[in-house]
Amino acid sequence: VVIAGEEKIQTKTVIIASGASARFLGLESEKKHVGRGVSTCATCDGAFYKNKEVAIIGGGDSACEEALTLTHFATKVIMIHRRDELRASKIMQDRVRNNPKISFIWDTAVEEIMGDGKNVVGLLLKNLKTQAKSDLKVDGMFLGIGHEPNTKFLHGLIEVDAQGYIKTDRYTKTNVPGVFAAGDVQDPRYRQAITAAGSGCQAAIEVRKYLEEHE
Repeated sequence: VVIAGEEKIQTKTVIIASGASARFLGLESEKKHVGRGVSTCATCDGAFYKNKEVAIIGGGDSACEEALTLTHFATKVIMIHRRDELRASKIMQDRVRNNPKISFIWDTAVEEIMGDGKNVVGLLLKNLKTQAKSDLKVDGMFLGIGHEPNTKFLHGLIEVDAQGYIKTDRYTKTNVPGVFAAGDVQDPRYRQAITAAGSGCQAAIEVRKYLEEHE
């Protein structure tokens, strides 16, 4: 039985496709500029910043991957990290450090995102060690601080990994018979519309097979 609000749906199978949400900094100015200079996907929006300067927030593998993707479009990519070293794997660190388009600002957090009423024009930064504030002129800001799968409502019902992503086998099956998962809710790696649609198709085919086998 699936309960959605006041509605109860009795079913033999369920496909969970609740997705994953990008982590944000939590700034009001950030919300204001989403889609207007603030992005969570370099693959999706990088082409809009051709020949421009952008910042990427984060220091893990996700941030490094986003930064490298952005170098195909932007003239300059500035990685801003709260620590004094990257958290990414060594191979990813080497790749970003050796890319001439990428520079770094350490021990720093974004305090405010500044815009001209339409687009992002800069960032107000704060050094976490000295507390000094400074302005950074950029044309856009990308978030590379990870995603959170939308699985809290499944607590105790479906097996998930340490990050909260649903565990499935290669056929989208979960640990519960008749329950399948597709898309970003079980995909911490690709997180693209085309791969989500593909796994959704797989899940639908598996549901059909499951129903045929349990008639």
